[in-house]
Amino acid sequence: MSTETLASNQIAATSDEKHVIDLVDELIRDLPPKSTDTVAFLGAQYDRGLAWVNFPVGYGGLGLSPKYQRIVNERVFAAGGPNAYFRNPIGYGMCGPTVVEWGTDGQKKRYLRPLFTGEEVWCQLFSEPGSGSDFAGLSGKAIRDGDEWLVNAQKVWTTLAHVSRFGLLVVRTDPEAMKHAGLTAMVVDMKAAGVETRPLRQMTGEAEFNEVFFTDARVPVAETLGKPGDGWRVSLTTLMNERVAIGGMIPPKASGPIREAIKLWEKLPLERKTNATRDELMRLWIRAEVSRLTNIRAGQMRKVGAPGPEGSIGKMASADLNKETFAFCMQLLGADGMLYGEYAMVRPNTAMGPTDGLQKSFLRSRANSIEGGTSEVMRNILGERVLGLPGDARVDRDRPWSEIPRN
Repeated sequence: MSTETLASNQIAATSDEKHVIDLVDELIRDLPPKSTDTVAFLGAQYDRGLAWVNFPVGYGGLGLSPKYQRIVNERVFAAGGPNAYFRNPIGYGMCGPTVVEWGTDGQKKRYLRPLFTGEEVWCQLFSEPGSGSDFAGLSGKAIRDGDEWLVNAQKVWTTLAHVSRFGLLVVRTDPEAMKHAGLTAMVVDMKAAGVETRPLRQMTGEAEFNEVFFTDARVPVAETLGKPGDGWRVSLTTLMNERVAIGGMIPPKASGPIREAIKLWEKLPLERKTNATRDELMRLWIRAEVSRLTNIRAGQMRKVGAPGPEGSIGKMASADLNKETFAFCMQLLGADGMLYGEYAMVRPNTAMGPTDGLQKSFLRSRANSIEGGTSEVMRNILGERVLGLPGDARVDRDRPWSEIPRN
């Protein structure tokens, strides 16, 4: 790259950054977050292209690098503004990017703004009882009936399905095609006839996860994302964004789970501050900082909105680290770690946000290495796509799905 080109790029980047800062400051000045209705503030944020800055103009974005979203979030949150991710985590982090990449203009105009404001919560309907990690082996099906899909399927581990207005569904529409080629993605109305949601109670006592049953549910063909048969590619967009959303967030230094461990350590009596526990705390702190810096580097390497395998690095690392850090907190609590409080059945309105209580955080963290793709799947992705190792033998790759043996 020539010196002139490099200088030109630096000037453009500086100009883009100033433009984003000016827009955010204008938003905060015109609509002070602390005295403005949350939906009204988020709607204005969307209209000014500050919802996802890497999205196209007119669809909540400015057509810029996603790195500028951090500037938006930092300034909005510092002013007391709302967090769209915590209001609609599956929608904002996963379904929104999928709709903008695969949806029609009509779908983008209809869904993106109320998704961002949290007026319409979304869920993703991928996993099935017989096909979890082998997502492409799913058996839920849809048959074309004129201008509609007739859907019969059972989905499981669907986060926030009980409060969702819409869902991103992937089902099999061509059983005679190879398993990756016979899938189709579509937007479904979670309140439609033939759609039933049942809670799955977790060991925290809550039921943020659900089973969803589709019995002759009808979905307009116009709600297909991409074309019939594009479901695998559509789902990869969702999954890559999911892993970035779960593991790619960049928290402040020494915050989150490691901060809770540090606070506990500071309160320990002197006789319990042994060399062993101090060394363990420092080991976890170093891992947390390495993970934070790795996520910063990965974010800087993403020049366009579509994430790559770096999301799997952050997701896998954060899952293991969260579990170990909260387990260490339980160790520091001693017998108090067994005191959980009321074990009530609750169906929460949000997920993936801050969790109240260390005991609950410890229990909830056990799901981190499963949700969004298991840590074992993440290691396969990193081995094949980052390290270039040979992939597992896939004897069903060239066979129609209908001929593949299943349980």
